[in-house]
Amino acid sequence: MTYSHNLLGEPPETRLPDVAAARDALARGDSPAQVAAGFPAYPAAWAALADQAFARDSVVEAYAYARVGYHRGLDALRRAGWKGHGPVPWSHEPNQGFLRCLHSLGRAAAAIGENDEAARCKQFLHDSDPAAADALG
Repeated sequence: MTYSHNLLGEPPETRLPDVAAARDALARGDSPAQVAAGFPAYPAAWAALADQAFARDSVVEAYAYARVGYHRGLDALRRAGWKGHGPVPWSHEPNQGFLRCLHSLGRAAAAIGENDEAARCKQFLHDSDPAAADALG
């Protein structure tokens, strides 16, 4: 007999807490650099910095910003109960900064020829939430 699902169950979704002050600062147009300086653990600010750097062809700078946001996001996920695997839903807005950093890290890694890292990031993004991979391209 073949089972089509994990009999041990899936880990629960991990949902990062909202950082309203940082979210509001980005929403009103404050500089992502200012927001990152004021809220260095807020991955969405690092994702915005990575996107800006990538758009101006500063790929190594984009990689660095994305790497910082990725690691700060991993720290936040662990504090929220994440055990190194399991869903990180794109639909939960506070998770989007981390997922954007993960995407940006993979994109920048591919641009500098770090193909193993790019593939790992792509897989991690898909494993976290296929909807995030779809939304981010």
